[in-house]
Amino acid sequence: MDASAERVLEYLTEVEEAAEDVLSDKQQIIELDKKRNSNREALNVLRKDMSGDDKAKVCLGNMFIRFPKDKTRQMIENDQEQLDREICDLRNRLKDKVNRLNELQGKPELEGYNLCPLSNEEMKAISSILRT
Repeated sequence: MDASAERVLEYLTEVEEAAEDVLSDKQQIIELDKKRNSNREALNVLRKDMSGDDKAKVCLGNMFIRFPKDKTRQMIENDQEQLDREICDLRNRLKDKVNRLNELQGKPELEGYNLCPLSNEEMKAISSILRT
């Protein structure tokens, strides 16, 4: 194989690896989001449960165990916080990976892609300004 064909092959391989990395991160975000939604449903069921029983059945692996509802709720809330952190980290890394992929393909950097949401303090300041 001549040198130019080899460079083209290396370039295509690098672009393909970057694209695969982006797709795998997107798929991981989707899977974590599904788990987060399941946890949210479980928390709603625990809140609305009117039975006098203090324990709830929790599926751990392939078996059900009865746990106190308070501990169950705390476990799910902790899991939710962990999932939120993981999803946020993946989304932040995904931005860099998409920019790298665009750079490899010779496309310009995405406009408005690096926006950050307003913090609570910023929202309060805007609300106070709009009220006056």
